[in-house]
Amino acid sequence: MSSHPTSFGVSLPAWVDDEVRSAGTVLPEVEERMRLAHRLAARNHREGCGGPFAAVVADADTGRIHAAGVNLVLASGLSAMHAEVVALSVAQARLGSWDLSSVGTVELVVNWRPCVMCYGAVMWSGVQLLTIAGEGDEVERLTGFDEGPMRDDWQDQFARRGITVRTDILREQALAVFADYGSRDDVTVYNARRGAGSAA
Repeated sequence: MSSHPTSFGVSLPAWVDDEVRSAGTVLPEVEERMRLAHRLAARNHREGCGGPFAAVVADADTGRIHAAGVNLVLASGLSAMHAEVVALSVAQARLGSWDLSSVGTVELVVNWRPCVMCYGAVMWSGVQLLTIAGEGDEVERLTGFDEGPMRDDWQDQFARRGITVRTDILREQALAVFADYGSRDDVTVYNARRGAGSAA
């Protein structure tokens, strides 16, 4: 057996699909889809999979859930496995296309504004609607994560590429999940910052 891996794979924990089935595989109201994202985010860090982040890919017209994802950085040992990347990748695999616009009007629901890495992942995924609980520095203040140097005109850049951004959907629930995470003393904060206030 080679000591140099040439492939990698990531699997969602079984509880993610359990949560989706419990919530319902068709969620017509945007608040329902965001509540699912909040439930997944709140459970994810308690399960030890990664940070308090989750994303849901849905048909924007019907609310049918195509996929859900959670942050799997700790579970997978892969720094790119943020919730948006996981959810988009699972949706693309299930729907059989790297371009999600090929299957209709697709929405990505996330429990906060994407970080700088996920900004790019969303941009090239084919989604036409990005729905977020909120934006701002609260996620960094409450959790210690580094969201990266996002450009000020990020929403305009999305709009230029046919992606509509909808924000402030159940914002306070998102902040409660982040505050719960930040209150724990048994979590690993993984980010690019080194030194005081962050862990490698």
